[in-house]
Amino acid sequence: MFDMVSIGSARSVVALRSVSVALAVALAASPAFAQKKDAAPAKPAAKTEAAKGDGKAAAGADKQSAWVKLCEKAAMVKKEGDKEVKDEKSICLTHHERLDGNTGMVLVSAAIREVEGQDKKSLMIMVPLGMAIPPGVRAAVYSKDQWDKAAKNEKIDEKALKPIELKYSLCHPAGCTAEVEADAAFIDTMRAGGGIMVLALNAAAQPIGFPVPLEGFKAAFEGAPVDNEKYAQARGQLMQQIRQRQAQMVEKMKEEQKAKQEAAKLLDPPPGAASAAAAGAEKKK
Repeated sequence: MFDMVSIGSARSVVALRSVSVALAVALAASPAFAQKKDAAPAKPAAKTEAAKGDGKAAAGADKQSAWVKLCEKAAMVKKEGDKEVKDEKSICLTHHERLDGNTGMVLVSAAIREVEGQDKKSLMIMVPLGMAIPPGVRAAVYSKDQWDKAAKNEKIDEKALKPIELKYSLCHPAGCTAEVEADAAFIDTMRAGGGIMVLALNAAAQPIGFPVPLEGFKAAFEGAPVDNEKYAQARGQLMQQIRQRQAQMVEKMKEEQKAKQEAAKLLDPPPGAASAAAAGAEKKK
């Protein structure tokens, strides 16, 4: 199914108001979280399902990008002869996550996973639920020049792209994750790249494009991990802000509905009101 759809034909930005997990305001207190702002690609003209919605919201709010390295110790079991030996290894994710600023839903996430003592690394990409599982996910790294052109809706040489295929490995309430081994050459391409264009197909076989800016990836990948507790606090603050925004939106909708109902009453008096008024006027005569 992917053979019928090129990566470049699905450059459209998911047209939802989205924010980076590591908002500058939430993370400014910690130097380890200092991130540069990058301009995500503007919404091109490709008419995929992702292009439906408020384009102004996507162009106006999709300004913050944050790659961050998170590491933690994990118990691993390996066999030595007939015995199982427990060992503790450090697992690191150099991670980018983009959320819908109104709902908190993950629009797309990408990560490079590293396991201590292993040369093998993995690229992991998560997209929302509702995608067709068999085709998997296709992703291509754009050079900085290609990324800039895509942002301006300019034509690029799609033959120069080298898309890779990722197969879904896990689905959960937040979305479905696809992964593939990421060799040194691919990671070097990410270091120098402008962004990754992720392509998935929905249940109706329509292409959905998810852009992942690579601004800040190199520094995060090569740098030290951030403090997990502070990261969790920053993410918690962001989710609290989203919940407050949701409550405000619900309250606003209630007020608007009430105002419409009051206006309807004035324009459309209850049955019998007109005849009663006429009878009263006749009685006065």
